[in-house]
This record gives sequence, C-alpha cells and structure tokens, in this order.
Amino acid sequence: MDLDFTEDEIRRYSRHILLQDVGGIGQAKLKAGRVLVVGAGGLGSPLALYLAAAGVGTIGIVDHDHLELSNLQRQIAHTTDRIGMPKAQSAAVTARAINPEVTIEPHTVRLDADNVFELIERYDLVCDGTDNFATRFLLADACVLARRTLVSAAVLRFEGQLSVFKPHLHEGGPCYRCLYPEAPPEGTVPTCSEAGVLGAVTGVMGTLQATETLKEMLGVGESLSGKLLIWDALATRFRTVRLRADPGCALCSPAATIKDLSQHRHAAAPACAV
Repeated sequence: MDLDFTEDEIRRYSRHILLQDVGGIGQAKLKAGRVLVVGAGGLGSPLALYLAAAGVGTIGIVDHDHLELSNLQRQIAHTTDRIGMPKAQSAAVTARAINPEVTIEPHTVRLDADNVFELIERYDLVCDGTDNFATRFLLADACVLARRTLVSAAVLRFEGQLSVFKPHLHEGGPCYRCLYPEAPPEGTVPTCSEAGVLGAVTGVMGTLQATETLKEMLGVGESLSGKLLIWDALATRFRTVRLRADPGCALCSPAATIKDLSQHRHAAAPACAV
C-alpha cells in the first residue's frame, strides 16, 4: 500500500487520518480506489462530491442527460450557468474544483446492455443513483455477473431507501433481484418527475450512500449487505429491514437462469438521475 502522501494531501485528509478506523492506510485505500457513480442527479450529486472530497482516487460519473432548470432544486453538483451542459461533465467540474487531487472520468453515454460491462469493469465498486427500473435492473444484474459491489439508493417524495448488494463477497447475501425479482409494471410506480421529491431528501440519501461506499472501501463498520435502510423524512424515522437471499433467485441462486444481459438488449435504460 503506497503511503507516500504529499504535504497538501496530509493537510487535506488530516481529519480522516486522525480517525483510528481510517488512518494513513485507510486513506491510501481510498486514493487507490475506483468508484463508478451512475446518475449525476439528486443522489449522484452529493455522492460524487463527497467521494471526491474524501480522496477516492478515480471517480467515474455516468449520465447522458443535459442539465435543466428543474434539476437545480436538488442536484447540487450543478449551477444555473451550466443549464444545457451534460450533467456528467458539470458534476465533474464541481468535483474537480473541490479536490483537484483526484481523477474524475465523466461518461456522457446512455447506459445499456452493450456498454455496461465495459464501464463497470473499469471500477472496483458501483453506485446506483438512477431514477428508472430498467437501468436499476440492468446495473444490478451486471454487477452480480461482473462480481462488483453495488451501493444502491432510491428516493421518492419524502422517503428514501438504501442497501448494499455483494453476493460475491457476502456468503448468503442477497442481490437486488432477491429484493425485487422483477420490475413493476410500467406506470405503477411514479418517478420523481411525476410524483415530486423534497430536494433535501436526495441530499440525505446521497450522503448516506457516500458513507456506505467509503465504509465498503475501507472495510470498516457494519455493512448494509443483507439489510435495507428506510428513511421517512416526515416522521424523522429510520428503520432497517433484514434481507435474505432468495434460494430461487433468477440471478444469484445456484439455479440462476440469468447468465447474461440478453434480456436487457431491447430495454430502454437511460441513466436518468433522480
């Protein structure tokens, strides 16, 4: 592990280095780490910025969309003067401004079955901050097949959910399809653009997602693998639900029927962000 930090890096990360569970070795792990953030919106904004601030060495940001005025109520990585700019590039500008010591790789592409493996295999860990089930299932399936840990968050109105899926590392741990075997019928679950979302809720969940990502990279604390964190902002209440692997899961069970991403080939799966 390379512990050769510059004087500026030592000052920048001093509050991490002081932590017994991080220290210089932990900071070196973050510096060597590679994380892919899918979605540069309400979740991806605080997520990418906190990962950059923490010193994660390489951060990829995937989003094909362009910034609109309605995004600015919650997507804090962007500014009004960047309306019309690709979101991945805008988020990269802000992240680099926060920490020029890290490498930010914007990917202004539409995530689909043809490019998902090429993207995620370049990174150690994947974060899902998207806003549609097609992309969520595509990404979750690809992470299991490529043996990548997935940190997944979701928000709607005044509520948020968060979990970690890593069946390749957690024996008996569930995957995303153990929680949601199939996408709900189209139109039954509204998106944030249809139902609305309190902007600060995405900030809280994106920050929690960043925290869980850093914990996974550092190997500290209790993982959310096998658990689902649910936050009700109106009631100011957190609760945790135990998740178990589905022995009949089509993706991660011994008898899994999903061996590749052919079923996603024609799915409309833009990397839309919350």
